Amino acid sequence: MTRGVGRRPEGAATRPVLPGGKIMVLGQERVAYAGLLGEPTERSLGSLTVYTSLANPLRVRAQGKIIETGASVVIPPYTTHRITSGDRMIGVLMIEPESVDLARLPPWLSGGSVRQVNCEVAGHLRDSFLRLARGDYGQALTAVDLDLLFFGRVFERRTLDPRIAAIVERINRCPHGQLSAREGAQLAGLSYSRLLHLFRAQMGATFRGFRAWKRARSFLHYANGAPSLTDVALEIGYPDSTHFSHSIRQVYGLRPKDIFAGSRDLSIVVPDARPGPVAHGAAMRAVLR
Repeated sequence: MTRGVGRRPEGAATRPVLPGGKIMVLGQERVAYAGLLGEPTERSLGSLTVYTSLANPLRVRAQGKIIETGASVVIPPYTTHRITSGDRMIGVLMIEPESVDLARLPPWLSGGSVRQVNCEVAGHLRDSFLRLARGDYGQALTAVDLDLLFFGRVFERRTLDPRIAAIVERINRCPHGQLSAREGAQLAGLSYSRLLHLFRAQMGATFRGFRAWKRARSFLHYANGAPSLTDVALEIGYPDSTHFSHSIRQVYGLRPKDIFAGSRDLSIVVPDARPGPVAHGAAMRAVLR
């Protein structure tokens, strides 16, 4: 569905799907973005993130090293990094780590280090981003499976402790909520300290850090609107615009007003709950395994 249909957050902006240009496919567990990079400072996303050069090389600084590549770079979740490019446009894939079995991902996508993707795989990723930006998929994007579109396969799902899974689902369902760790412990039937330990062991992130990421991620639904910062801040659970601006800049390396400015003509597509196959997925499978 396009933004403004179905479960659109109240107050979020709507735009029609453009025949080409800047676009973001925004699912609950995946995001695919072909659009402006801007000039971000250091950022730290809670997703497993793949940046892909669409023309000129990328320059990534993270984990004490610098990678310059005309291909793709994988950034592990919650890794502070800075990315720059001679291009205004970039391709970005964001995978929520709790939704996949990290041990069963393709070797080039798994592991805990920042790494460059080989040129053959990166070429397929770039092609998918360019087709996305050109509008080649048309209205079929509402039924697309991003794993098939970009990777040629559906990734195996991760099995979480049912108590942690219930808390994760609640936060995902209501990222603007104010669920505390103590409340989560009560819901899970665990002690406060046991919940914090188990949550970090299962999720690779603190309870607080995970909740902060999901709240900041929910801002993406509003990226192409032009409401007041205060309205958006309150809508997605921040106490005020100052706290909102600080938190968003910590996560994305950009101020909310700069994200709004760069996303005025961004098309946001929300896929259907049950995505379907895309035509060229099978052809990519052998290369991307």
